[in-house]
Amino acid sequence: MNDTRDPNAPDSMSEGVETGVISPGFIAQFIGAVGDGDKPYLWRTVKGLHPADTADLLEHLPPEAFRKAIHLLGKDLPAEAVAELSDNMRLEALHELTDAAVTAMIGHLDSDDASFLLSDLEEDRRVRILSKVSATDRAAIESSLSFDDESAGRLMQRAFVAAPVFWSVGQAIDHMRSVSDDDLPDTFFEIYIVDPAFRLQGSVPVSRLLRYSRETPLKDIMKDVPVEVRPEMDQEEVAYIFRQYNLASAPVVDEAGRLTGMITIDDVVDVIQEEAEEDILALSGVSEAGVNQSLFSAVRARIPWLLVNLLTAFVASSVVSLFAHVINEVVALAFLMPVVAGLSGNAGSQALAVSVRAIAERDLEGPLVRRAIRREALTAMINGTIIAWSAALIVLLWFHNPTISIVIGLSMMITFTWAGLVGILAPLTLKRFGADPAVASSVFVLTTIDMASFFVFLGLASLMLL
Repeated sequence: MNDTRDPNAPDSMSEGVETGVISPGFIAQFIGAVGDGDKPYLWRTVKGLHPADTADLLEHLPPEAFRKAIHLLGKDLPAEAVAELSDNMRLEALHELTDAAVTAMIGHLDSDDASFLLSDLEEDRRVRILSKVSATDRAAIESSLSFDDESAGRLMQRAFVAAPVFWSVGQAIDHMRSVSDDDLPDTFFEIYIVDPAFRLQGSVPVSRLLRYSRETPLKDIMKDVPVEVRPEMDQEEVAYIFRQYNLASAPVVDEAGRLTGMITIDDVVDVIQEEAEEDILALSGVSEAGVNQSLFSAVRARIPWLLVNLLTAFVASSVVSLFAHVINEVVALAFLMPVVAGLSGNAGSQALAVSVRAIAERDLEGPLVRRAIRREALTAMINGTIIAWSAALIVLLWFHNPTISIVIGLSMMITFTWAGLVGILAPLTLKRFGADPAVASSVFVLTTIDMASFFVFLGLASLMLL
């Protein structure tokens, strides 16, 4: 067999990956190496790529090639690349990897990433793997796993740099130089200052530390921490704090104020993206999505809301059935009903999207709520007036019936106003009762708008045309 692969792996990798985009030729070359069982080439390839690019490359493989690649690489597969895989692919990879390979990976990860991987495993396998890691790592991981999913306790890493309040700049620097690399976090931005009881007193950014002489006391240059994170805090709340205060890292403290860990911006960026994706999918009635999602999981994720929509569609149809005699008398109404409902539904979706985003950004708090409701109502009324009488003009030119034209104009003005109000009131009401506005608002808003549109349009028609 003639091997057409480039033996100089670094050169081919630089050509195959540019700004995070994997070229089709590079993917094909990698698939060929997987098919041939060429472990040295696979190892050189993943070693030369950033973990995120390695994960992207693996996700582009066909299912059988993906499983074989994971099996061939085994312990040589970078742990960070596995953590970067999408949920479904990560589960598949962990299934293919041996306990020894997963154990080796745990030793190369921060405690937050290690617990992230182990949380995907079955309980008995997790126990087996934890029994093989060091006592220090096991305690950190078990502590992380004791917190709820999507909490700050799961996000935080236990490795951080702390210094007593009575140390000097020189002592802090000497301490960091004296400890092993394993005892320092891979990335940190601040040194946390603690008292003898390990209660947080303040922090010194590394950039600030390097500006002062060795004799300078840390307490003279430390700054107050703008906010302290509790381990049980929801990750969405943590993301909001990072955005609000422009943080690169934040300390995590327990009930007594003792420093227990830190959260860094790289993990928060993932949370922000994850929460944004969840809200977008929820507004569309989808719980999960991905190019590597299986057919069964895709159907399972989408069918519940479609069934809900089926029921709500019949509810809206029942409103139409109340005015069957009107439609029989004026057939043109059947042509115009979708116009009223469709345009009003779009207006409601616009208000809903703006409202859900504002709630997520904490922009709808206190007196801002009343102002936002008033703004959406006025916006809907003005837009409704413009669209309504534009539609009325079109209907007049189409059917040459001024009464039908007036009916559609008035009904659209009313339903647009209702759409704007329900688009903001529904998510606010759901939030007040503790529900996620992004998950439950869409179906409720669109259903009520459809019902109101049909009822107002056909009701006005029965009053004015019969």
